[in-house]
Amino acid sequence: MQVYKLLSALLEYPNQELIDHLPELQDFVIQNQEIDQAERTALQEFLRYLQETHLTEQQADYVKTFDMTAENSLHLTHHLFGDDKNRGPALIDLGELYKDYGVEVVTNELPDYLPLILEFTAYLDDGEATVFLSDAKKVLGVLADNLTKAGSPYAALLSIVESRATLSKLAA
Repeated sequence: MQVYKLLSALLEYPNQELIDHLPELQDFVIQNQEIDQAERTALQEFLRYLQETHLTEQQADYVKTFDMTAENSLHLTHHLFGDDKNRGPALIDLGELYKDYGVEVVTNELPDYLPLILEFTAYLDDGEATVFLSDAKKVLGVLADNLTKAGSPYAALLSIVESRATLSKLAA
């Protein structure tokens, strides 16, 4: 499920490497069969934002959006538990799930960091990915709504992730 790797990369802090690979990312979005038309349009708009906005402006926007605004945090358990003591066991469980699948986390981020979750999701088959993400659907929806209200270009990416977390898609 390469689309999850793409979403993971796009939700990371923007850097020059990302900008350098925009042509390949645009080709991927156009050619990939697992991306529907609505997702394709949203992804193309986001890639256009990356192409047309200076990198330092993207970086400032990213920090303001995700690091300085708690309700936009990409650490999903933060939305469920805040700094409550119950957050720790949830993080441990998620880390253990990654290990159970043989995925070694090589980052300083907590296991609930959305780009890391999406990177893991890319290892799953389509049905498993939907079920896995469905556990976070409510948080993904709140995050997508928060970003939409803030007028963030990242809202479209969260809407794609939330849409893919819908269990009714499995019945279709």
